[in-house]
This record gives sequence, C-alpha cells and structure tokens, in this order.
Amino acid sequence: MKSVGAIFVAVLLAGCAALPGNGPTSSELSAQDIEGGLNSEDYFNFRLTPEVAEIAGRFTPTRFADYFGIKGTEPRQRIGVGDVLAVNIWEADETGIFSTAYGKKTTVETIVDDTGRIFVPYAGRIRASGRSVEAVREAVEQELVGKAVRPQVQIIVSGNQTNSAVLVGDVAKAGKYPISVAGTRLLDLVAEAGGARGKAYETEVTLKRGDRKASTLLEDLIDQPRNNVRLVKGDNILLTTKPRTFTAFGAVNKTTLQHFPTETVTMAEALALAGGLNDLAADASAVFLFRFEEPEVVARLSPKDRDKLSDFPVPVIYRLNLRDAKAWFVARYFHMRDKDMIYVANHPTAELGKFLRIIQPALTAARSSQIIADDLDN
Repeated sequence: MKSVGAIFVAVLLAGCAALPGNGPTSSELSAQDIEGGLNSEDYFNFRLTPEVAEIAGRFTPTRFADYFGIKGTEPRQRIGVGDVLAVNIWEADETGIFSTAYGKKTTVETIVDDTGRIFVPYAGRIRASGRSVEAVREAVEQELVGKAVRPQVQIIVSGNQTNSAVLVGDVAKAGKYPISVAGTRLLDLVAEAGGARGKAYETEVTLKRGDRKASTLLEDLIDQPRNNVRLVKGDNILLTTKPRTFTAFGAVNKTTLQHFPTETVTMAEALALAGGLNDLAADASAVFLFRFEEPEVVARLSPKDRDKLSDFPVPVIYRLNLRDAKAWFVARYFHMRDKDMIYVANHPTAELGKFLRIIQPALTAARSSQIIADDLDN
C-alpha cells in the first residue's frame, strides 16, 4: 500500500496541470504579472470594479461620426449632369416673348445634358453642371436681357439626380434619394425609405463614401446624435439585420450561443441566460468576460498604455469576483456587447475531483492487485 500511496502522490503532483479542461484556470488568467495591465503585449486584463464598469459598460462609440463628419461650412449643392430643372421666367409686359394675355409667366422644363449644359429658348445653351442654382439663374437672366421685357428668372431643381444617395438592404423601400439643399442626415434618409425592417439595436448601418467605409448600429445614430452624419452626393448606405449574440463557456450550467432577447443585456442577465454558475465546478471568484474593446475605452482604463494603442479594437479580459457582494451590483449594470464571451473557470477543488475520477479505475485495480498479492502471501 505504501507503493500505491507513493504512486498516487507522484501522479497527483505531475498530472493535475495536464488535466483536460474547457479553458484556462483562474490562476492562469490572473497571474500577478498581468493584473490590471498588458499581458505579453497580447491583451489587457482588468478587474471589473464599479469604476471600470462605468467607463466600459456604458460606452457608446462615436468613431463613425469622427470618420464621416463634415468639418467647417457645409458645401453648397451643385447642379450636375442628368438633373431636371424647371426654369420659370416672368416678364413685365404681356407683349414679351414669354408672356401672353393670360399670364406673364412661362415655365421651361430642361435637362442637363451630357455636356453639362441646358437649353433655354432665346437664351441658348448655358453651362449648368458644376454651378450653383443661383449662378445658373443669373446666367439665364443675363442672356435674356434685351430679348425679353425686364425678365425675372427662377430655377427649381425638380429632378435631383446628381445630389443623391443610394439606400439599399433591409429597408422598406430601397432606392436612390435626393439630398435636400438644407442638408439630409442619415436618419432622414432611412425614414424617407420607410425605416428599417429589423429592430434598431440589431440593424447595422454601413456608409460607403468614396473609398472609405464604416459601420455602426442604427440605435447609435439616435443615442449619439453626432453619428447621425450629413450625407453628400454619391453616398451609398447599406442596412443589414444582424442579431446580436454572446457565448458562455466553462463552469456554467448551459454552454450556449445566446441571442440578445432585448435591446440591452447586462452581465448578470447573461449569466442567468446561461443557466447560472455550476455549483459543483464553478469558481465564483473567477468569472471572465472576453471582448475586443474600443481603444478609447482602454486608454481611459489604462492611461499609461495609451501610446501602445492603435486605431484597431483591443483584446481585453474583464474579471468579476462574485464572492464579493458588490460584484453583483456591478454585473447588474455592466452592459454586454455583440460577440462578447463569458468564461467561468473551474474551482481548484473541482480540478482535484476531476483528477480523482480519472485515476479511480487505476487505484481500484491497484488495490485489487494488492489484496490478491496479500492473499497469496498468506
């Protein structure tokens, strides 16, 4: 039996670290050299305190606005090829070339041709493409001086083909929509198209402007008005319904890929959706959340590492100790995000129990062999 005990102790010391498992242990994720800082330049590790939760849990990105925001004075719209113009001409006398006994106003419908010009009777061909409405109005009026009786000219863009944006995807009515002279914002265009088919918190808005492209959630356009950017001609917008999900692994009662049932899901609600912690295996002090975090958040959480950050999302691990009563309140208002991963580590005693279950058959066989050997000796 002494030999069996020696073998048991040797195997216990050498084998616990090599046990099969569903993820890293709490000690591997919370080594002293990575607590609250950068780990081998691979990821950040933060304890989920009320201060950390306030910064990270309720963060709403505004990079979309920074990327597409128009700086300075808004540019005036320009007429372009394909635009339909209504040229209204008034004369001071009914004997003029455009007026009659029934009225002094005449409307001329014209289209900007592929050379960028319009044709107005008696004024001839006038360049319109690339010019403002007021510049074209003055040009037409100037050409009619001496031909019409004190002419007054008004130009209305009745078919705005140049200053327009295209909206497609999960909207009620996809199409090409004109941009108002007063300025059209992203939400204005979505509303004009009948709104999104999906829920606002599950609808991703992708704006492509030239060779630049970025995405944000439709609800972020409302929560952060800065993200509701002004559109410019040639913008292309795609609305896509993408249900948000999170995953739960480790010592939970239900390993799952879970859809967000409501607009917001807290970490406490996420753990409940995963069936809670496994009483026989979970280490309540080692609940981890894995996330690709926005660099602005990491810079606020760890100012000393600001210079190490780029414009790309940063891998971050948040640790929550549910043995501390305050942690339950933190979990109550820390908001989950799309593709977050929750991992609950096994308790050390659960690892020992697992090891004992694995070697139990060997111990039983050794015990049986020892009994047979003793019987033979006797």
